[in-house]
Amino acid sequence: MTRFLPAPLHRALLPLAHLVRHHWRRWRKTPIAGVSVVITNLGGDVLLLKHSYGPEVWGLPGGGLAAGEDPETAARREVREELGIELARIIVVTTLEEELSGSPHTAYLFAATCDQRPRPDGREVVEARFFPSHSLPEPLGETTRARIDAWRRRRNA
Repeated sequence: MTRFLPAPLHRALLPLAHLVRHHWRRWRKTPIAGVSVVITNLGGDVLLLKHSYGPEVWGLPGGGLAAGEDPETAARREVREELGIELARIIVVTTLEEELSGSPHTAYLFAATCDQRPRPDGREVVEARFFPSHSLPEPLGETTRARIDAWRRRRNA
């Protein structure tokens, strides 16, 4: 949604938009693609956020790819839009083939380190905090848990 709507109205409409998108994907089953970014601070803590829509779980920054958009460009854009963070360096972790809302989904997973404080946009993201990687909060989204596990495997390889 565009920024012409006041933030409280935008935030109020996002759950409805999320529900419609979820049912649309289940019906169409069109392949989709998105990005997630595991961001750590200089101490190794992991940045997690809560969205204003969807399940009330801790998740990773990220979102969908626009038509023809490069995954790294999308990852940088999503982090900037959701958290006000400009990532200096970003690395590819892996690509996951999964199902999201009943549709085939390609998830491009990235990792980055930053020394900035997240500034949630107050629209899509209502809270963002760093947590020690050995003590992540609950509830942690199922998809988020799988992506963090993939990041850990890559980091420890």
